[in-house]
Amino acid sequence: SSGINAEWPLRPGALTIEALKVVGNPLGKMAATLVEVVAYAGTGDVLKIQKMLHLCSEHFEVVKDDPKIKDKKEKAEHEKKKLESETGIAQQSVAVLGIALIAMAEDLGAEMALRSFSNLLRYGEPGIRRIVPLALGVLSASNPRLEIIDTLSKLSHDSDAEVAHNAIFAMGIVGSGTNNARLANMLRQLAQYYHKDANNLFMVRLAQGLVHLGKGTLTLSPYHSDRMLMSRVAVGGLLGVMTAFMDVNGLIIGKSHYLLYHLVSAIQPRMLVTFNEELKPLPVPVRVGQAVDVVGQAGKPKTITGFQTHTTPVLLAHGERAELGTNEYTPLTPIMEGFVILRKNEEMEE
Repeated sequence: SSGINAEWPLRPGALTIEALKVVGNPLGKMAATLVEVVAYAGTGDVLKIQKMLHLCSEHFEVVKDDPKIKDKKEKAEHEKKKLESETGIAQQSVAVLGIALIAMAEDLGAEMALRSFSNLLRYGEPGIRRIVPLALGVLSASNPRLEIIDTLSKLSHDSDAEVAHNAIFAMGIVGSGTNNARLANMLRQLAQYYHKDANNLFMVRLAQGLVHLGKGTLTLSPYHSDRMLMSRVAVGGLLGVMTAFMDVNGLIIGKSHYLLYHLVSAIQPRMLVTFNEELKPLPVPVRVGQAVDVVGQAGKPKTITGFQTHTTPVLLAHGERAELGTNEYTPLTPIMEGFVILRKNEEMEE
């Protein structure tokens, strides 16, 4: 027992990482990094992000097979270098996705991660550049922020085909279920631009389908309950597809395109529908506006700003919140999101 690290109970995924040391590289180290990343998903842990950035800062030469080498000793040395290179590149790919996964919990961390990604795009290895668009997609799923859309639009014309594939798909993830007009227009232009390139056109069609997901009634965002809770299943679905896109030519464009169905576990409705206690639809007026963070404020501060009054069912965009616009009913849940049951307010009747 003295050989067991005393920190183990405190470190998520430590036992699994230890078990993965048995697996040979490059798969072993890649899987260990993936477990570490998933264990800290949505926590905003700064030290883990630093560790992932440190992994991304290392340089690995791409070593290819050389048929000219005949000497056994030289061949073994060459194979060792090739394995080290493949291990490093695989680890870096997971680390880039990891930064987005860990930082996506709150806006400040996401902003800082965005800045790190722009540096990785400028100075990173080709293997890292290919994953950055996917990481941007995870960081801002169903939240089409202007700076992210513009970055992805620029990368969709990249000279590296894999960067372009991933950027086009990430545009779909970022705008999924939003019906965003700017994104839809960009994708139409891309479809014209790539009309002779079957692979890129396939990605554009995928992205167009995602932008109009459920005719704009669904979302891929893994956060719910006023962005306070993260759906692990949704994150798993997103991560499964993003991991497949690490080898976009071999898997998605190859024969394993069915891996895209993993996205289904991340799809959830973004509408607010109200019911009475008999579970019959009940249209009521609600105020929908930008959510305001009122944690720690005294009294009864306003929880939304710049609201409009609609009648349910209504759609809630990213960062929006709804509150009941009538005293006639009281909701049975503190958070107005998804399916809400309303009870008649007895005080009003009196």
